[in-house]
Amino acid sequence: MKEFKTILSEYKKIDFAARKAALATVVQVRGSSYRSPGARMLITDDGRWVGSISGGCLEGDALRQARQVMVDRIPQTVTYDTREESNQNLGIGLGCNGVIDVLIEPVNDTDLSATIGCFESIVATNTPLALASVFAGGSNIGKKVLCNENEIVYTNLSDVHLKESIGKDLFQLFKTSTSQAKKYEHDTMVFIEFIQPAVSLIIFGGGFDARPVSQLAKTLGWDVTVTDECVAHIAPLFFPGADKLSLCQRSFIDRDFNITAYTACVLMSHNYEYDRDVLKKLLSTEAAFIGMLGPRKRYDKMLAEWKDAGFEVSVKNVHRVHSPVGLDIGAETPDEIALSIIAEIQGTFANRSGGYLKYRTSPIHQRDSASDQVFKQAYMKSHDS
Repeated sequence: MKEFKTILSEYKKIDFAARKAALATVVQVRGSSYRSPGARMLITDDGRWVGSISGGCLEGDALRQARQVMVDRIPQTVTYDTREESNQNLGIGLGCNGVIDVLIEPVNDTDLSATIGCFESIVATNTPLALASVFAGGSNIGKKVLCNENEIVYTNLSDVHLKESIGKDLFQLFKTSTSQAKKYEHDTMVFIEFIQPAVSLIIFGGGFDARPVSQLAKTLGWDVTVTDECVAHIAPLFFPGADKLSLCQRSFIDRDFNITAYTACVLMSHNYEYDRDVLKKLLSTEAAFIGMLGPRKRYDKMLAEWKDAGFEVSVKNVHRVHSPVGLDIGAETPDEIALSIIAEIQGTFANRSGGYLKYRTSPIHQRDSASDQVFKQAYMKSHDS
């Protein structure tokens, strides 16, 4: 989601009276690559870009290809073979061992009804969306279909039969949460992409150790809210990057905050009674992640108090609460603790448990074993189990 926001922000800064621009999107990968399908970069004809489609290997050639697209105003798909024995035409030994298809399409100041218009819808919504981009198929290259869980909300694809076929597959993404490149009739290739809303992080407690958590979350493009019962703890000076600072009594949490399946909540008040009462409120919400700072015995004490009072915590909720919050990376300072907390939240939303990649026996990126595709991680499973 951060890449969508960044590209949209930079698009709005372009003076199209003097500049031309194009958008490059990774739409298919066979084998390995640095970025997964869905990676994007916005390029202008003065050689600047935001976003990325690789680790820096392909951007230079993509810029060259994009300049031609800007002149012709015709989308095209470029294939990069990054296997060591096959990439000498790029002048460098990439060694990624993959074949990468990149859709490059022109954008301009009237594009608000097409690609950039789709981006605005994606950034503005707080629910999942599914986007289809045609990257092979004659005059349909670059055409889009955007839908929510209930209906198609935008398309510039005139082929009714193809639109219906793509639409059916897009609606399936809300069940599978898996993006993929798919072939349709007449050799039409389409990248169908499941897009989640940005992670929303609510920090309960505005102490000094909450500040680096807020800052680090913002670098990832998350929406950040900091709330406390003490107004002195939530001064804008302490949280300059936060999207919202809220003075909220614990009894009004369910009224004042929109907590969804894409919300992570972290309790950092250091006040036992406040954390206990807030946690009990959060257990009745859809929050995908609930973390609490402090030793495990603190959480165990809360569970014991609730049990004595006749309030039983379900097994599902026991697993949803991360206490103590954070990955075990030996964190001691507030900045290190913030890193461990944010890493655990990221791992939860990516459906990963953390750990050393060098000991991982399966691919780093999620793959479709049938087609050897590399796909973006999607987190939708916690509420299905």
